[in-house]
Amino acid sequence: MIYTDKTKKAMIFMFSKHKDQVDKSGIPYAFHPYHLAEQMTDEVSVCVALLHDVVEDTDTTFEDLSGMGFGDEVVDTLRLLTHTDDKDYYEYVSDLSLNITAVGVKLADLRHNSDLTRLNVIDDKALKRVEKYRKCISFLEEQMSFLERGNMDLAKENAEKFKEKHV
Repeated sequence: MIYTDKTKKAMIFMFSKHKDQVDKSGIPYAFHPYHLAEQMTDEVSVCVALLHDVVEDTDTTFEDLSGMGFGDEVVDTLRLLTHTDDKDYYEYVSDLSLNITAVGVKLADLRHNSDLTRLNVIDDKALKRVEKYRKCISFLEEQMSFLERGNMDLAKENAEKFKEKHV
């Protein structure tokens, strides 16, 4: 994680929005985006990691974030990372998979959410969720490899194949 005026603003805003929320085990939710942000290496990815659930899980809008000065790169990436109920989960993952920042944050998110030691109870629902996340992690790792090498054509082809297979 890096500390800039913008990342500090994102951290304070994230905490203000998630401060009364807890995860499935009763742990303060704010630790989750903070954990992801600690793995990021530039200002945009830190902001995106910190803010990745504020629109999905609070009353915050993308317009609010734009108005706060987070900029198009952060807000556009957050739009990709915000899953809506009207979109199949695998389609959502495929759609975000051409943006290197979104892929990096989503990989960290899925890995953290796949850590069964975070749960007090491991039931069939949790195991099925982790299996779905593992498929997405494998796909996004491939995508990251293509994106890091600048091979957008292979990334697009791979995203379409993933979508065809799972949607």
